[in-house]
Amino acid sequence: MTVIASRNPRLGEIAENVDSATSKSEVAALVEKAAAAATQLAAMTPIARGNLLRKMADALGAQREFLIEIADRESAIGPERLNGELTRTIGQLQLFADVLEDGHCFEVVIDHANAAKTPPQPDLRRMLTAVGPVAVFGASNFPFAFSAAGGDTASALAAGCPVLLKVHGSHPRLDTEVAKILQNVCVNEDLPAETIGWVYGREAGTALVQHPQVQAVGFTGSETAGRLMMDLAAARESPIPVYAEMGSLNPVVISPGIVTGETTDDVARGVAGSVTLAHGQLCTKPGLVFVPSGPAGDAFVSTLHDCMSTQQPQYMLSVGTRDGYRDNVQKVHQSSGVRSILGAEDPEGPGSQGAVALAEVSAAQLREDSSMLIECFGPATLIIRYTDEDDFDSAFRTLPNSLTTTVHAQESEVSLLKKVQALGTAKSGRLVFNGFPTGVAVTWSQHHGGPYPASSTSMHTSVGATAIRRFQRPNTYQSWPDELLPEHLQENNPLGLPRRVNGVQLTAGQPAIIPANG
Repeated sequence: MTVIASRNPRLGEIAENVDSATSKSEVAALVEKAAAAATQLAAMTPIARGNLLRKMADALGAQREFLIEIADRESAIGPERLNGELTRTIGQLQLFADVLEDGHCFEVVIDHANAAKTPPQPDLRRMLTAVGPVAVFGASNFPFAFSAAGGDTASALAAGCPVLLKVHGSHPRLDTEVAKILQNVCVNEDLPAETIGWVYGREAGTALVQHPQVQAVGFTGSETAGRLMMDLAAARESPIPVYAEMGSLNPVVISPGIVTGETTDDVARGVAGSVTLAHGQLCTKPGLVFVPSGPAGDAFVSTLHDCMSTQQPQYMLSVGTRDGYRDNVQKVHQSSGVRSILGAEDPEGPGSQGAVALAEVSAAQLREDSSMLIECFGPATLIIRYTDEDDFDSAFRTLPNSLTTTVHAQESEVSLLKKVQALGTAKSGRLVFNGFPTGVAVTWSQHHGGPYPASSTSMHTSVGATAIRRFQRPNTYQSWPDELLPEHLQENNPLGLPRRVNGVQLTAGQPAIIPANG
Protein backbone atom coordinates (compact mmCIF):
# COMPACT_ATOMS: atom_id res chain seq x y z
CA MET A 1 0.00 0.00 0.00
CA THR A 2 1.40 3.39 -1.01
CA VAL A 3 2.13 5.71 1.90
CA ILE A 4 1.28 9.42 1.56
CA ALA A 5 4.16 11.30 3.15
CA SER A 6 4.53 14.91 4.20
CA ARG A 7 7.94 16.33 3.21
CA ASN A 8 9.93 19.26 4.54
CA PRO A 9 11.36 21.20 1.54
CA ARG A 10 13.93 22.96 3.73
CA LEU A 11 15.48 19.64 4.62
CA GLY A 12 14.48 17.60 1.59
CA GLU A 13 13.21 14.77 3.78
CA ILE A 14 9.99 13.16 5.02
CA ALA A 15 8.50 14.88 8.06
CA GLU A 16 5.70 12.38 8.71
CA ASN A 17 3.45 9.82 7.07
CA VAL A 18 -0.07 11.18 6.69
CA ASP A 19 -2.13 8.29 5.36
CA SER A 20 -2.20 5.67 2.64
CA ALA A 21 -3.32 6.06 -0.96
CA THR A 22 -7.06 5.76 -1.50
CA SER A 23 -8.15 2.70 -3.48
CA LYS A 24 -10.49 2.90 -6.46
CA SER A 25 -13.22 1.16 -4.51
CA GLU A 26 -12.86 3.67 -1.68
CA VAL A 27 -13.08 6.51 -4.19
CA ALA A 28 -16.26 5.03 -5.65
CA ALA A 29 -17.87 4.69 -2.22
CA LEU A 30 -16.93 8.26 -1.33
CA VAL A 31 -18.38 9.67 -4.55
CA GLU A 32 -21.62 7.77 -4.06
CA LYS A 33 -22.01 9.30 -0.61
CA ALA A 34 -21.23 12.76 -1.96
CA ALA A 35 -23.87 12.32 -4.65
CA ALA A 36 -26.40 11.40 -1.95
CA ALA A 37 -25.42 14.53 0.01
CA ALA A 38 -25.86 16.77 -3.04
CA THR A 39 -29.63 17.07 -2.75
CA GLN A 40 -29.57 18.36 0.81
CA LEU A 41 -26.81 20.90 0.14
CA ALA A 42 -28.48 22.21 -3.01
CA ALA A 43 -31.83 22.49 -1.21
CA MET A 44 -30.49 24.95 1.36
CA THR A 45 -31.69 28.52 0.95
CA PRO A 46 -29.06 30.97 -0.31
CA ILE A 47 -28.91 32.61 3.12
CA ALA A 48 -28.39 29.27 4.88
CA ARG A 49 -25.65 28.24 2.45
CA GLY A 50 -24.02 31.63 2.91
CA ASN A 51 -24.08 31.13 6.67
CA LEU A 52 -22.41 27.74 6.16
CA LEU A 53 -19.55 29.41 4.29
CA ARG A 54 -19.19 32.08 6.96
CA LYS A 55 -18.95 29.44 9.66
CA MET A 56 -16.28 27.64 7.64
CA ALA A 57 -14.35 30.91 7.42
CA ASP A 58 -14.63 31.41 11.18
CA ALA A 59 -13.55 27.83 11.87
CA LEU A 60 -10.41 28.25 9.75
CA GLY A 61 -9.57 31.53 11.47
CA ALA A 62 -9.92 29.87 14.87
CA GLN A 63 -7.24 27.34 13.91
CA ARG A 64 -4.86 29.89 12.32
CA GLU A 65 -1.74 29.18 14.38
CA PHE A 66 -2.11 25.41 14.04
CA LEU A 67 -2.66 25.57 10.28
CA ILE A 68 0.14 28.08 9.61
CA GLU A 69 2.66 25.86 11.38
CA ILE A 70 1.74 22.87 9.20
CA ALA A 71 1.66 24.93 6.01
CA ASP A 72 5.10 26.42 6.63
CA ARG A 73 6.63 23.04 7.36
CA GLU A 74 5.24 21.58 4.12
CA SER A 75 5.81 24.56 1.80
CA ALA A 76 8.71 26.66 3.19
CA ILE A 77 6.68 29.75 2.21
CA GLY A 78 7.08 31.40 5.60
CA PRO A 79 4.54 32.43 8.25
CA GLU A 80 4.14 36.04 7.07
CA ARG A 81 2.94 35.22 3.58
CA LEU A 82 0.97 32.20 4.78
CA ASN A 83 -0.92 34.35 7.28
CA GLY A 84 -1.88 36.68 4.45
CA GLU A 85 -2.92 33.76 2.28
CA LEU A 86 -5.09 32.27 5.00
CA THR A 87 -6.75 35.66 5.47
CA ARG A 88 -7.39 35.74 1.71
CA THR A 89 -8.88 32.23 1.89
CA ILE A 90 -11.21 33.26 4.69
CA GLY A 91 -12.17 36.30 2.62
CA GLN A 92 -12.99 34.10 -0.38
CA LEU A 93 -15.46 32.08 1.67
CA GLN A 94 -17.03 35.30 2.93
CA LEU A 95 -17.22 36.72 -0.61
CA PHE A 96 -19.22 33.73 -1.83
CA ALA A 97 -21.54 34.13 1.14
CA ASP A 98 -22.09 37.69 -0.10
CA VAL A 99 -22.68 36.34 -3.63
CA LEU A 100 -25.41 34.04 -2.35
CA GLU A 101 -27.03 36.74 -0.27
CA ASP A 102 -26.99 39.10 -3.26
CA GLY A 103 -28.91 36.50 -5.31
CA HIS A 104 -27.96 37.55 -8.86
CA CYS A 105 -25.88 34.35 -9.19
CA PHE A 106 -29.09 32.33 -9.74
CA GLU A 107 -29.98 34.38 -12.84
CA VAL A 108 -33.72 34.03 -12.24
CA VAL A 109 -35.78 34.88 -15.34
CA ILE A 110 -39.57 34.65 -15.58
CA ASP A 111 -41.69 35.09 -18.70
CA HIS A 112 -45.41 34.90 -18.03
CA ALA A 113 -47.72 33.12 -20.44
CA ASN A 114 -48.83 35.29 -23.35
CA ALA A 115 -51.35 33.76 -25.75
CA ALA A 116 -51.26 36.84 -27.98
CA LYS A 117 -47.73 36.15 -29.14
CA THR A 118 -46.93 34.17 -32.30
CA PRO A 119 -46.36 31.40 -31.52
CA PRO A 120 -48.22 31.53 -28.18
CA GLN A 121 -45.83 31.85 -25.25
CA PRO A 122 -46.21 29.46 -22.28
CA ASP A 123 -45.18 30.38 -18.75
CA LEU A 124 -41.36 29.90 -18.64
CA ARG A 125 -39.14 30.21 -15.57
CA ARG A 126 -35.36 29.77 -15.69
CA MET A 127 -32.67 29.59 -13.00
CA LEU A 128 -29.21 28.20 -12.41
CA THR A 129 -28.89 25.09 -10.26
CA ALA A 130 -26.01 23.05 -8.81
CA VAL A 131 -24.36 20.55 -11.16
CA GLY A 132 -23.63 17.95 -8.47
CA PRO A 133 -20.40 16.60 -6.91
CA VAL A 134 -17.25 18.47 -7.94
CA ALA A 135 -13.67 17.17 -7.82
CA VAL A 136 -11.10 19.79 -6.70
CA PHE A 137 -7.36 19.56 -7.28
CA GLY A 138 -5.36 22.19 -5.39
CA ALA A 139 -2.09 23.96 -6.12
CA SER A 140 1.31 23.56 -4.46
CA ASN A 141 2.09 27.31 -4.51
CA PHE A 142 -1.11 28.32 -2.68
CA PRO A 143 -1.61 25.73 0.07
CA PHE A 144 -4.60 27.69 1.40
CA ALA A 145 -6.11 29.94 -1.29
CA PHE A 146 -6.07 27.39 -4.16
CA SER A 147 -6.29 24.16 -2.18
CA ALA A 148 -8.64 22.41 0.25
CA ALA A 149 -10.62 25.53 1.22
CA GLY A 150 -9.61 27.60 -1.79
CA GLY A 151 -11.61 29.34 -4.49
CA ASP A 152 -12.72 26.15 -6.27
CA THR A 153 -14.04 24.65 -3.04
CA ALA A 154 -15.70 27.89 -1.92
CA SER A 155 -17.43 28.50 -5.26
CA ALA A 156 -18.53 24.87 -5.60
CA LEU A 157 -20.07 24.83 -2.12
CA ALA A 158 -21.71 28.18 -2.83
CA ALA A 159 -23.28 26.68 -5.95
CA GLY A 160 -24.61 23.81 -3.82
CA CYS A 161 -22.12 21.15 -4.92
CA PRO A 162 -20.40 18.69 -2.58
CA VAL A 163 -16.61 18.79 -2.92
CA LEU A 164 -14.32 15.82 -3.39
CA LEU A 165 -10.78 16.99 -2.73
CA LYS A 166 -7.72 15.32 -4.17
CA VAL A 167 -5.17 16.00 -1.40
CA HIS A 168 -2.07 17.67 -2.82
CA GLY A 169 1.15 15.68 -2.58
CA SER A 170 3.15 18.76 -1.55
CA HIS A 171 1.03 19.56 1.50
CA PRO A 172 -1.00 16.45 2.41
CA ARG A 173 -1.16 17.11 6.15
CA LEU A 174 -2.44 20.64 5.66
CA ASP A 175 -5.10 19.64 3.12
CA THR A 176 -6.26 16.87 5.45
CA GLU A 177 -6.57 19.15 8.48
CA VAL A 178 -8.35 21.89 6.50
CA ALA A 179 -10.77 19.38 4.99
CA LYS A 180 -11.54 18.02 8.45
CA ILE A 181 -12.35 21.53 9.69
CA LEU A 182 -14.74 22.11 6.79
CA GLN A 183 -16.32 18.70 7.26
CA ASN A 184 -16.90 19.34 10.98
CA VAL A 185 -18.73 22.56 10.14
CA CYS A 186 -20.99 20.64 7.75
CA VAL A 187 -21.79 18.03 10.39
CA ASN A 188 -22.52 20.74 12.97
CA GLU A 189 -24.97 22.26 10.48
CA ASP A 190 -26.75 18.89 10.09
CA LEU A 191 -25.32 18.24 6.64
CA PRO A 192 -23.88 14.86 5.71
CA ALA A 193 -20.16 14.49 6.46
CA GLU A 194 -19.68 13.55 2.81
CA THR A 195 -20.50 17.12 1.76
CA ILE A 196 -16.69 17.39 2.01
CA GLY A 197 -14.59 14.34 1.13
CA TRP A 198 -10.94 13.76 0.27
CA VAL A 199 -8.73 11.17 -1.38
CA TYR A 200 -4.98 10.51 -1.53
CA GLY A 201 -2.75 9.53 -4.44
CA ARG A 202 -2.61 10.01 -8.21
CA GLU A 203 -4.64 6.92 -9.04
CA ALA A 204 -7.40 8.15 -6.73
CA GLY A 205 -7.33 11.51 -8.49
CA THR A 206 -7.73 9.79 -11.84
CA ALA A 207 -10.60 7.72 -10.47
CA LEU A 208 -12.33 10.90 -9.28
CA VAL A 209 -12.23 12.46 -12.74
CA GLN A 210 -13.53 9.25 -14.32
CA HIS A 211 -16.35 8.52 -11.86
CA PRO A 212 -19.73 9.00 -13.58
CA GLN A 213 -21.26 10.89 -10.65
CA VAL A 214 -18.57 13.57 -10.56
CA GLN A 215 -19.97 16.43 -12.63
CA ALA A 216 -17.08 18.91 -12.93
CA VAL A 217 -13.41 19.34 -12.03
CA GLY A 218 -11.59 22.38 -10.65
CA PHE A 219 -7.82 22.30 -11.12
CA THR A 220 -4.84 24.61 -10.64
CA GLY A 221 -1.40 23.44 -11.76
CA SER A 222 0.72 22.54 -14.73
CA GLU A 223 -0.40 22.36 -18.33
CA THR A 224 0.68 18.71 -18.48
CA ALA A 225 -1.49 17.64 -15.56
CA GLY A 226 -4.37 19.88 -16.63
CA ARG A 227 -4.40 18.47 -20.14
CA LEU A 228 -4.33 14.93 -18.76
CA MET A 229 -7.48 15.65 -16.76
CA MET A 230 -9.16 17.28 -19.73
CA ASP A 231 -8.47 14.19 -21.82
CA LEU A 232 -9.71 11.85 -19.07
CA ALA A 233 -12.91 13.86 -18.67
CA ALA A 234 -13.50 14.02 -22.43
CA ALA A 235 -13.07 10.25 -22.75
CA ARG A 236 -15.85 9.49 -20.26
CA GLU A 237 -19.13 8.05 -21.52
CA SER A 238 -20.65 11.31 -20.26
CA PRO A 239 -17.91 13.96 -20.67
CA ILE A 240 -17.67 16.70 -18.06
CA PRO A 241 -15.96 20.10 -17.98
CA VAL A 242 -12.52 20.51 -16.43
CA TYR A 243 -11.91 24.06 -15.29
CA ALA A 244 -8.13 24.09 -15.31
CA GLU A 245 -5.95 27.11 -14.62
CA MET A 246 -2.53 26.18 -16.00
CA GLY A 247 0.82 27.61 -17.07
CA SER A 248 1.36 31.19 -18.24
CA LEU A 249 4.21 33.43 -19.43
CA ASN A 250 2.41 36.71 -18.64
CA PRO A 251 4.28 39.11 -20.95
CA VAL A 252 5.13 42.61 -19.77
CA VAL A 253 5.65 45.32 -22.42
CA ILE A 254 7.93 48.27 -21.62
CA SER A 255 7.45 51.20 -24.01
CA PRO A 256 10.07 53.59 -25.43
CA GLY A 257 8.47 56.36 -23.38
CA ILE A 258 9.12 54.47 -20.16
CA VAL A 259 12.81 53.65 -20.76
CA THR A 260 13.49 57.30 -21.64
CA GLY A 261 11.28 58.73 -18.90
CA GLU A 262 11.71 59.65 -15.26
CA THR A 263 10.02 56.48 -13.95
CA THR A 264 12.26 53.98 -15.77
CA ASP A 265 14.20 52.87 -12.68
CA ASP A 266 11.01 52.55 -10.62
CA VAL A 267 9.42 50.39 -13.32
CA ALA A 268 12.52 48.19 -13.57
CA ARG A 269 12.52 47.72 -9.81
CA GLY A 270 8.81 46.90 -9.94
CA VAL A 271 9.34 44.28 -12.64
CA ALA A 272 12.15 42.71 -10.59
CA GLY A 273 9.91 42.64 -7.53
CA SER A 274 7.08 41.03 -9.47
CA VAL A 275 9.39 38.37 -10.97
CA THR A 276 10.87 37.45 -7.58
CA LEU A 277 7.69 37.78 -5.48
CA ALA A 278 7.08 34.47 -3.69
CA HIS A 279 10.39 33.45 -5.29
CA GLY A 280 8.71 33.47 -8.70
CA GLN A 281 6.32 30.65 -7.83
CA LEU A 282 3.15 32.43 -8.93
CA CYS A 283 1.01 31.69 -11.97
CA THR A 284 0.95 35.41 -12.83
CA LYS A 285 4.73 35.96 -12.59
CA PRO A 286 6.10 37.99 -15.54
CA GLY A 287 7.96 35.38 -17.57
CA LEU A 288 8.67 37.67 -20.54
CA VAL A 289 9.61 41.36 -20.60
CA PHE A 290 9.62 43.28 -23.89
CA VAL A 291 12.21 46.10 -23.74
CA PRO A 292 13.11 48.53 -26.56
CA SER A 293 16.53 48.20 -28.17
CA GLY A 294 19.10 50.96 -27.75
CA PRO A 295 20.99 52.63 -24.90
CA ALA A 296 17.90 53.55 -22.88
CA GLY A 297 16.69 49.97 -23.05
CA ASP A 298 20.17 48.78 -22.07
CA ALA A 299 20.01 50.95 -18.96
CA PHE A 300 16.59 49.51 -18.08
CA VAL A 301 17.97 45.95 -18.39
CA SER A 302 20.97 46.93 -16.26
CA THR A 303 18.70 48.18 -13.48
CA LEU A 304 16.58 45.05 -13.72
CA HIS A 305 19.75 42.95 -13.45
CA ASP A 306 21.00 44.89 -10.43
CA CYS A 307 17.68 44.47 -8.62
CA MET A 308 17.37 40.76 -9.33
CA SER A 309 21.02 39.98 -8.53
CA THR A 310 20.49 41.04 -4.91
CA GLN A 311 17.87 38.33 -4.47
CA GLN A 312 19.46 35.53 -2.47
CA PRO A 313 18.61 31.87 -3.17
CA GLN A 314 15.46 30.87 -1.33
CA TYR A 315 13.67 27.65 -0.57
CA MET A 316 11.20 26.61 -3.25
CA LEU A 317 8.01 24.64 -2.66
CA SER A 318 9.72 21.29 -3.02
CA VAL A 319 12.92 19.73 -4.27
CA GLY A 320 10.98 18.55 -7.33
CA THR A 321 9.79 22.10 -8.03
CA ARG A 322 13.37 23.38 -7.76
CA ASP A 323 14.67 20.67 -10.08
CA GLY A 324 12.00 21.38 -12.69
CA TYR A 325 12.73 25.10 -12.50
CA ARG A 326 16.46 24.57 -12.91
CA ASP A 327 15.99 22.26 -15.90
CA ASN A 328 13.72 24.75 -17.69
CA VAL A 329 16.06 27.67 -17.01
CA GLN A 330 18.88 25.66 -18.55
CA LYS A 331 16.80 24.94 -21.65
CA VAL A 332 15.99 28.63 -22.11
CA HIS A 333 19.55 29.83 -21.55
CA GLN A 334 20.94 27.26 -23.97
CA SER A 335 18.50 28.18 -26.75
CA SER A 336 19.86 29.70 -29.95
CA GLY A 337 20.40 33.46 -29.73
CA VAL A 338 19.72 33.70 -25.98
CA ARG A 339 22.23 35.62 -23.85
CA SER A 340 22.44 34.50 -20.23
CA ILE A 341 22.63 37.48 -17.85
CA LEU A 342 21.99 35.81 -14.49
CA GLY A 343 22.21 32.05 -14.25
CA ALA A 344 23.92 31.27 -10.96
CA GLU A 345 24.22 27.67 -9.86
CA ASP A 346 21.82 26.64 -7.12
CA PRO A 347 23.34 26.08 -3.68
CA GLU A 348 24.38 22.55 -2.90
CA GLY A 349 22.62 20.64 -0.19
CA PRO A 350 19.52 18.53 0.48
CA GLY A 351 17.00 21.36 0.55
CA SER A 352 15.03 23.05 -2.22
CA GLN A 353 16.87 26.36 -2.60
CA GLY A 354 16.77 27.95 -6.05
CA ALA A 355 18.55 30.99 -7.52
CA VAL A 356 17.30 33.81 -9.74
CA ALA A 357 17.87 33.73 -13.50
CA LEU A 358 17.75 36.37 -16.23
CA ALA A 359 18.34 36.11 -19.97
CA GLU A 360 17.88 38.18 -23.12
CA VAL A 361 16.96 37.52 -26.77
CA SER A 362 16.06 39.69 -29.76
CA ALA A 363 12.53 39.81 -31.12
CA ALA A 364 13.92 38.76 -34.50
CA GLN A 365 15.53 35.64 -32.99
CA LEU A 366 12.32 34.80 -31.16
CA ARG A 367 10.41 34.89 -34.44
CA GLU A 368 12.90 32.44 -35.98
CA ASP A 369 12.87 30.02 -33.05
CA SER A 370 10.26 30.22 -30.30
CA SER A 371 11.47 27.08 -28.50
CA MET A 372 12.75 29.23 -25.61
CA LEU A 373 9.16 30.17 -24.70
CA ILE A 374 9.13 27.85 -21.71
CA GLU A 375 7.49 28.65 -18.39
CA CYS A 376 10.19 28.65 -15.70
CA PHE A 377 8.19 28.30 -12.50
CA GLY A 378 10.48 30.28 -10.24
CA PRO A 379 12.42 33.59 -10.08
CA ALA A 380 13.37 33.81 -13.77
CA THR A 381 12.36 35.95 -16.73
CA LEU A 382 13.36 36.37 -20.36
CA ILE A 383 13.90 39.85 -21.84
CA ILE A 384 12.88 40.33 -25.47
CA ARG A 385 14.48 43.34 -27.20
CA TYR A 386 12.43 44.96 -29.97
CA THR A 387 13.41 47.72 -32.42
CA ASP A 388 10.02 49.29 -33.22
CA GLU A 389 6.29 48.64 -33.02
CA ASP A 390 6.23 46.32 -36.02
CA ASP A 391 9.13 44.30 -34.57
CA PHE A 392 7.23 44.06 -31.27
CA ASP A 393 3.95 43.18 -32.96
CA SER A 394 5.32 40.28 -34.99
CA ALA A 395 7.22 38.85 -32.02
CA PHE A 396 4.25 39.16 -29.64
CA ARG A 397 2.08 37.21 -32.06
CA THR A 398 4.36 34.16 -31.65
CA LEU A 399 3.60 33.95 -27.92
CA PRO A 400 1.26 31.35 -26.43
CA ASN A 401 -1.84 32.61 -24.65
CA SER A 402 -1.45 33.80 -21.06
CA LEU A 403 -3.44 34.71 -17.98
CA THR A 404 -2.28 38.33 -18.19
CA THR A 405 -0.75 40.96 -20.46
CA THR A 406 0.86 44.01 -18.88
CA VAL A 407 2.02 47.26 -20.46
CA HIS A 408 4.02 50.13 -18.98
CA ALA A 409 3.69 53.18 -21.20
CA GLN A 410 2.95 56.87 -21.33
CA GLU A 411 -0.70 57.62 -22.01
CA SER A 412 0.42 59.59 -25.07
CA GLU A 413 1.86 56.43 -26.69
CA VAL A 414 -1.54 55.69 -28.18
CA SER A 415 -0.38 53.61 -31.16
CA LEU A 416 1.56 51.13 -29.01
CA LEU A 417 -1.17 51.01 -26.37
CA LYS A 418 -3.84 50.19 -28.94
CA LYS A 419 -1.61 47.46 -30.36
CA VAL A 420 -1.01 45.93 -26.92
CA GLN A 421 -4.69 46.22 -26.09
CA ALA A 422 -5.74 44.36 -29.24
CA LEU A 423 -3.09 41.65 -28.88
CA GLY A 424 -3.59 41.29 -25.14
CA THR A 425 -7.35 41.04 -25.42
CA ALA A 426 -6.98 38.16 -27.87
CA LYS A 427 -4.24 36.39 -25.94
CA SER A 428 -5.05 36.85 -22.25
CA GLY A 429 -7.81 37.26 -19.69
CA ARG A 430 -6.56 40.32 -17.77
CA LEU A 431 -4.84 43.43 -19.15
CA VAL A 432 -2.74 45.48 -16.72
CA PHE A 433 -1.78 49.11 -17.37
CA ASN A 434 1.22 50.58 -15.51
CA GLY A 435 0.99 47.95 -12.81
CA PHE A 436 2.05 44.34 -12.27
CA PRO A 437 0.17 41.07 -12.80
CA THR A 438 1.13 39.43 -9.51
CA GLY A 439 -1.36 39.86 -6.71
CA VAL A 440 -4.81 38.71 -7.84
CA ALA A 441 -7.49 40.62 -5.95
CA VAL A 442 -10.52 38.53 -4.93
CA THR A 443 -13.42 40.73 -6.06
CA TRP A 444 -16.72 40.74 -7.91
CA SER A 445 -15.06 41.89 -11.15
CA GLN A 446 -11.89 39.79 -11.14
CA HIS A 447 -11.09 37.46 -14.02
CA HIS A 448 -8.36 34.87 -13.54
CA GLY A 449 -8.20 32.79 -16.68
CA GLY A 450 -7.32 33.07 -20.33
CA PRO A 451 -7.42 31.28 -23.67
CA TYR A 452 -5.86 27.81 -23.75
CA PRO A 453 -3.26 26.85 -22.54
CA ALA A 454 -3.48 29.50 -19.81
CA SER A 455 -6.73 27.81 -18.82
CA SER A 456 -8.96 25.12 -20.27
CA THR A 457 -11.64 27.65 -21.16
CA SER A 458 -11.47 31.42 -21.49
CA MET A 459 -15.15 31.76 -20.56
CA HIS A 460 -14.74 31.35 -16.80
CA THR A 461 -12.58 32.50 -13.90
CA SER A 462 -11.11 30.64 -10.95
CA VAL A 463 -10.95 33.81 -8.82
CA GLY A 464 -13.75 36.25 -8.02
CA ALA A 465 -17.51 36.17 -7.63
CA THR A 466 -18.34 34.72 -11.05
CA ALA A 467 -16.26 31.59 -10.35
CA ILE A 468 -19.51 30.11 -9.02
CA ARG A 469 -20.89 29.96 -12.59
CA ARG A 470 -18.57 27.04 -13.40
CA PHE A 471 -20.56 24.77 -11.11
CA GLN A 472 -24.08 25.76 -12.13
CA ARG A 473 -26.31 24.75 -15.01
CA PRO A 474 -29.66 26.16 -16.18
CA ASN A 475 -33.09 24.62 -15.70
CA THR A 476 -36.27 26.01 -17.22
CA TYR A 477 -39.73 25.11 -15.89
CA GLN A 478 -42.61 25.40 -18.35
CA SER A 479 -46.19 25.82 -17.11
CA TRP A 480 -45.57 24.24 -13.71
CA PRO A 481 -47.94 24.77 -10.76
CA ASP A 482 -46.54 27.58 -8.64
CA GLU A 483 -46.50 25.56 -5.41
CA LEU A 484 -44.34 22.87 -7.06
CA LEU A 485 -41.73 25.28 -8.38
CA PRO A 486 -38.40 25.86 -6.58
CA GLU A 487 -38.76 28.82 -4.23
CA HIS A 488 -36.39 30.82 -6.47
CA LEU A 489 -39.07 30.77 -9.21
CA GLN A 490 -42.31 31.06 -7.27
CA GLU A 491 -44.49 34.03 -8.11
CA ASN A 492 -44.37 35.72 -4.68
CA ASN A 493 -40.54 35.46 -4.56
CA PRO A 494 -40.25 33.99 -1.04
CA LEU A 495 -36.43 34.11 -1.16
CA GLY A 496 -36.38 37.80 -2.06
CA LEU A 497 -34.18 37.33 -5.12
CA PRO A 498 -33.50 39.84 -7.89
CA ARG A 499 -35.27 38.59 -11.03
CA ARG A 500 -35.97 39.52 -14.63
CA VAL A 501 -39.74 39.34 -15.18
CA ASN A 502 -41.16 39.75 -18.68
CA GLY A 503 -37.91 41.35 -19.77
CA VAL A 504 -37.74 43.85 -16.90
CA GLN A 505 -34.93 43.52 -14.34
CA LEU A 506 -36.31 43.78 -10.81
CA THR A 507 -34.46 44.12 -7.54
CA ALA A 508 -35.50 42.03 -4.57
CA GLY A 509 -37.59 44.90 -3.18
CA GLN A 510 -39.65 45.57 -6.31
CA PRO A 511 -43.10 44.09 -6.88
CA ALA A 512 -42.81 40.47 -7.89
CA ILE A 513 -45.63 40.37 -10.44
CA ILE A 514 -45.67 42.36 -13.65
CA PRO A 515 -48.42 41.67 -16.19
CA ALA A 516 -47.20 40.12 -19.42
CA ASN A 517 -47.12 42.47 -22.42
CA GLY A 518 -50.03 42.04 -24.80
